[in-house]
Amino acid sequence: MDRYLPRRERLLTSSRPMADFEVTAASGPWLHRADGRRIFDGSSGLLCANVGQSSAKVLVRVEEQFFRYSFGGAAVVQPHVQMELMDRLCSAVGRPQDSVALTTCGTLGVEVAVGLARNIARVRGKGKRRGDILTSTLSYHGNSALTLALAGNHARRPRPEDALGLGPAFPAPYPPTHGHEGWACDASCADEVATAIDSRGAENVAAVLIEPVNGTTGGAYVPPDGYLRRVSEICREREVLVIHDEVLTGLWRTGTPLASNHWDGAEPDLCILSKGLGAGYTGVGAVLVSPELAPLLRHEEADPLPAMGTMAAHPLQAAACLGVLDELESMDLDAFAARGVRLGESLRALAGLGPVREVRGLGHLYGIEVEPGLLWPLMEEAEKRDVFFYPFTGAGHPRSEGLVVAPPLTSTDEEINFLTTALCDAVSSLG
Repeated sequence: MDRYLPRRERLLTSSRPMADFEVTAASGPWLHRADGRRIFDGSSGLLCANVGQSSAKVLVRVEEQFFRYSFGGAAVVQPHVQMELMDRLCSAVGRPQDSVALTTCGTLGVEVAVGLARNIARVRGKGKRRGDILTSTLSYHGNSALTLALAGNHARRPRPEDALGLGPAFPAPYPPTHGHEGWACDASCADEVATAIDSRGAENVAAVLIEPVNGTTGGAYVPPDGYLRRVSEICREREVLVIHDEVLTGLWRTGTPLASNHWDGAEPDLCILSKGLGAGYTGVGAVLVSPELAPLLRHEEADPLPAMGTMAAHPLQAAACLGVLDELESMDLDAFAARGVRLGESLRALAGLGPVREVRGLGHLYGIEVEPGLLWPLMEEAEKRDVFFYPFTGAGHPRSEGLVVAPPLTSTDEEINFLTTALCDAVSSLG
């Protein structure tokens, strides 16, 4: 172990103020440790391992494609497996006629969506429209220089001098950044989006980029009823596009194929998927474009499509994603929905106990906000009980913190019970 630590410090990747552990095998939601214990993955890895690990369906798909051919540029080799993925994915999320751009990760998916939206806006505006992209003060849209500068992740935003002159444009409809005296946020908070567009001039704005359900910046905040519908109405009135970042929430994470499905009239013009599609088996991003707008990307006055990356639309990537869809579509959705309800009920019962300040979320995505300074003690107590979670840091003064409960969607009733019991015991241990 002593020889391990100096080498670990040379690997420039994220770490945490807790010891990591060695894994020798994995199955479903369980990681098997070198010390003989197994530990439950309470947050689907980095909110991505939606169908658990060691999926036989994914392996079959990848093996089939591996022995067919492992790489072939889609502009050269006929993209049969990529088109199969396009059709299956669009049908799965209820947008069967959408066009799809495949990329290598969620961050690049956001950047490609920004490029596509600007292209569409300029063609619709006959070259007179600029390409501003507006985001909220409690948003996270990826880890590139552009996406970090655009969004409102308070922990990860670059220094002002490094932010490319960009920044969030309107408050998110959640208490840390949009508190009200005597009343909670409601659908009228969308008027802040209208103000942001009008202050810049609608002719200067290509799109509003928004997470339909907040991810890990604030910890699974759910928007007020009617908010997303009102955002769409405001944008349509001004000929501004709506982009939904469903990198984290897409493909049943919140209990429905897309998080926006929870509300009528909330359908976006473009939708970005990633984590739940690759499910930890492959890096992937997918940008879905509505059939009304996609033809504009082939218009004679359109700019070239943005570069998707060398490994975009990779055949092995597409094959792995098809295996993930095979897993998701084999789920008993009624039983899955019922498990999500029970998970939420069990977690909400923790609100006000010990260090827990608030519980929020839906489906298989919840944020457990705790008193300042108690996040890592709670994480340690949970790991003593063989469950680990992903932390979040949000906003406010002092900045909110907590853990994300987001088990693999294929977890059984018994496994969900194990998770909630262990977490309850961990909370109780902190008084």
